Amino acid sequence: MNDFERPAIRMEGLTAGTGDFRLGPLDVSIPRGTVTAVVGSNGSGKSTLFRALLGLEPLTGGALQVLDSAVGPSGDERYKARIGFVAENPHAYENSVTVREKAEFASMWYPGWSWERYRRLMERFDIRDQVKLSKLSKGLRRKAELAVSMVHDPELLILDEPTSGLDPVIWKVWLEEMQAYMDSGDRTVLIATHVTEEVKRLADYVLILHRGKCLGFYEKDRLFEEWRTVLAEPVDGRPDTGTLRRADGCSRIEELENGLYRIDWSGSGAAEQEAAMRACGLRPLDSRRLELEEILSRFIQEEKV
Repeated sequence: MNDFERPAIRMEGLTAGTGDFRLGPLDVSIPRGTVTAVVGSNGSGKSTLFRALLGLEPLTGGALQVLDSAVGPSGDERYKARIGFVAENPHAYENSVTVREKAEFASMWYPGWSWERYRRLMERFDIRDQVKLSKLSKGLRRKAELAVSMVHDPELLILDEPTSGLDPVIWKVWLEEMQAYMDSGDRTVLIATHVTEEVKRLADYVLILHRGKCLGFYEKDRLFEEWRTVLAEPVDGRPDTGTLRRADGCSRIEELENGLYRIDWSGSGAAEQEAAMRACGLRPLDSRRLELEEILSRFIQEEKV
C-alpha cells in the first residue's frame, strides 16, 4: 500500500469526551490529499474531535491513527510536527507576544519551517508582525494564526472555524492559498465551518456530526446531488401523502398555503421520485438542490425520529 492508499486519519470505534458529553463511536477513514468539511450545530463534537486528533482529548474507546501514528498514551507524538492547527478561539496566553515572537516559538517545533514562506504569507495576508496579538482585531489575529499554521507546509491542516472574522477580500486570498496548498496532491485538510461557500469550493467530503454522533460521511458532490426539494401540484383532489411518505428517499412533505406541495428527497433518482409522486396524485413542477443548512436540518430531524 502506497502513501496515497493509506488514509490520513483512521477512526475505528473511536469514543472520547468527558462529563456529560460523549463523542462517537466514529468509524471514519479520511483519504490523503483531500479536504473534509466537518459540519454540525454547536455542541456536535467538532472541537472535541479535533482535540482528540491532536492528542489533547483522552480517548475512552476504539482506535485512532493520524498520519500513520497511533494516538494515545503509548503513541509516538512526533506526528504533531507534521500538523498545522488553528483553534476556534484565540489562546489567551499568547496575548502578550507579537506575531513574530509567536512565529519564532513555532519555528523551534516544526522541521519544515521556512522563513521565506513566512515572509511571503505575512505579505500576502498584509500582516505587520511586530504587533502584539492582543492589539490585533479579530480578523487580523485570525489572519496571523492562519499564516503561521501554514508556514511549515504541514501534511495535515486542522482548521476550526478558520475564517471567522475575515473580510471578503482576505477570505478570497485565503481560498487561493488553500487551493495552492492542495496542489501538490498529498496534503490533507480537515475544516470545521458553517460557511456553505467554503464547503462547496474546497471540500471533497463532508462529515456530519450531531450531539457527538456521526450522521454520515459523504462525497460532497454526491451529497448535494442526491438531496433535492421538489415543488408539485395535486392532479385530481387530495394526494395520497401517507403512501408518499413511505416511498424510498422521501424525507419530508410540506403542504404550502397556495395548495402546492414541497417534497424533499434523498438518494433515489429523479425518475423514481417522479413516478412515486405521480402514483400518489402529484405532478412535479420544479426542483432544486438543497443547501447545506437544509440538508443538515433534515439529517437532524431524521435522527430525532
